[in-house]
Amino acid sequence: MASTERSDAMTTPLRVAMIGYGFMGAAHSQAWRTAPRFFSLPRPVELAVVVGRNAAAVAQAAERWGWAQSATDWRDVIARDDIDIVDIVTPGDSHAEIAIAALAAGKHVMCEKPLANTVAEAEEMADAAAAAATRGVRAMVGFTYRRVPAITLMRDLIADGRIGAVHQVRAAYRQDWLVDPQMPLGWRLQKELAGSGALGDIGAHAIDTAQFVTGRRIASVSGTLQTIVPRRPVLGEGSGLSGTAGEGYGDVTVDDVALFSARLDTGALGSFEATRFATGRKNQLTVEVSGTEGALAFDLESLNELRFFDRNAPEPLQGFTRILVTEPPHPYLAAWWPPGHLLGYEHAFSHQVKDFVEGIAAGTDPHGTFAEGLDVQRVLGAVEASAARESAWVAVGDNA
Repeated sequence: MASTERSDAMTTPLRVAMIGYGFMGAAHSQAWRTAPRFFSLPRPVELAVVVGRNAAAVAQAAERWGWAQSATDWRDVIARDDIDIVDIVTPGDSHAEIAIAALAAGKHVMCEKPLANTVAEAEEMADAAAAAATRGVRAMVGFTYRRVPAITLMRDLIADGRIGAVHQVRAAYRQDWLVDPQMPLGWRLQKELAGSGALGDIGAHAIDTAQFVTGRRIASVSGTLQTIVPRRPVLGEGSGLSGTAGEGYGDVTVDDVALFSARLDTGALGSFEATRFATGRKNQLTVEVSGTEGALAFDLESLNELRFFDRNAPEPLQGFTRILVTEPPHPYLAAWWPPGHLLGYEHAFSHQVKDFVEGIAAGTDPHGTFAEGLDVQRVLGAVEASAARESAWVAVGDNA
């Protein structure tokens, strides 16, 4: 009887509610549609409902992206008995409220990064996830780049000791979409909505990727933040990058550029950059890890490649070797195309869905837990605290 009940549970669809429908909503929708068709997931998935405040716009999003229904009140949606997963892709100011309520209602939660707008909020969310886990409810942060096959391979090679002991980490995330001073004042430029600017928006990815591939934590930081364009045209109708300019100008209340040095918990050094003013760079995340026996380097602008330097190779053959990460034994690749047929940005979101559904079915927390999201939030808080103290070194967690 018990085996029959478990079999029935494994064939029952996981019904997903997505809260929010902007740029990340499109990426997540594609992943929920695609992952079950390429991976043998242990549970079926249904795109049940997408939620947004504008009834007409969210209805259009539902039709365009394949959601069965649309709604305007997330509280009503998470109270529904037919919803199993809540996927949060809203601005950061609502992450904590939605996630905590959804976990309390017994829903599995996927939440976009950064986990929250403040360390205090992230702590509440991590506590709520830990409590929910005792009831079999799972939670995960959308640190999507962990699931780019080349980055996962980088993590595996470092864990296998292929570059020896880690001495130094360099990570940077560079974009240029704010170089134009007439770019409207969207929500990502307002601290009360976004929490921070380049630091949290893209710096969170650089921090998480560095910690993920090395398996270590950032222990202390010395940082600086700068707002290059302090006032921008007020945003009118629309949101994100698609809104139109309204009347007048408003203050930018977040950073445009964040730079910081770091020490890992092993004593290894790190340097980090997050900027939305790197002219000519559209979406470049780079991570390089140097060790006693070699080095590894990744660049998101060549996301199917990993560079590996082996100090133990014969001297005439030493140099960074290009690994094309498209072979079936590489992480996640067996489900996709023949070797050499490249993956894109969107595939990592499908890998995220795969790992999340597998974790739910197995009763385990998929990596990128809320506790790990809290770790990153504490680094963000420490960088802000350091910048406020003229770049003084601040221990992570000591940033009140």
